[in-house]
Amino acid sequence: MLASACNLKAGRYGGGAMSKLALVVPCRLESTRFPRKLLHVIKGKPLLLWVAEQIAREAPEIPLYFAVDHELLRDCVESRGFRAILTRADHASGTDRLAEANTVIGADHVINVQADEPLVSARQIRALAELIAGPADMATLATPFTTAADFANPNQVKVVLASSAQQALYFSRSPIPYARDLGGRVDDAWVRANPCFRHLGLYAYKAALLQKFASLPVGRLEQIEKLEQLRVLENGYTIACGLTEDPTIGVDTPEDAEKFERWLG
Repeated sequence: MLASACNLKAGRYGGGAMSKLALVVPCRLESTRFPRKLLHVIKGKPLLLWVAEQIAREAPEIPLYFAVDHELLRDCVESRGFRAILTRADHASGTDRLAEANTVIGADHVINVQADEPLVSARQIRALAELIAGPADMATLATPFTTAADFANPNQVKVVLASSAQQALYFSRSPIPYARDLGGRVDDAWVRANPCFRHLGLYAYKAALLQKFASLPVGRLEQIEKLEQLRVLENGYTIACGLTEDPTIGVDTPEDAEKFERWLG
């Protein structure tokens, strides 16, 4: 029997009323660029367990669940005492998988940590919890770019923020803001001196939006950029965005796995 998400005291994460908060990690066995990467062994341990143990260590007060699409992933986390929810294998996105899992968990606010982010920190998790306790329907995080090469890389998603509030205005694979006077030819110093932010794959949702997400019309911008968070903005919902400078390593390729292994030392 799955334990329910804990009740957090009012004000602890910036909310004014009692609410249930849960951490849910959507897990898909197959990956196009890195087949079965979550089971890839790094220093004797599957990547998924590096992530599970990091989350449990960084945020032990928040109930943690793994929404998995295959028995191999379920067995992997349950072998170390973590809770798994076996979901449908045909979900179009991790957000849809979260929504199914939350029909079991019943949380009011759901924090989504990616299964391939082994360096997620307590500060990042708590920042998301505080943001989603506010008025926004969804929350995420970003970090400042430091190099022009990363800023130009379409695989590193950019986010433009409102200057007066922690609110995301737009997400893109293109280098935005675009330096018109420089013809877009920017160097590292320009990137560090301007509001150039990389979006991180960490999210929090109010349960109401999470349940509606799959039925929302797919937006034109989402189709062009291939970024599902644009569906939220295109349908009139708000996304709060906090800033973090904690290091991250997203494991998308075998080369990323090697980078994480070198980081472990």
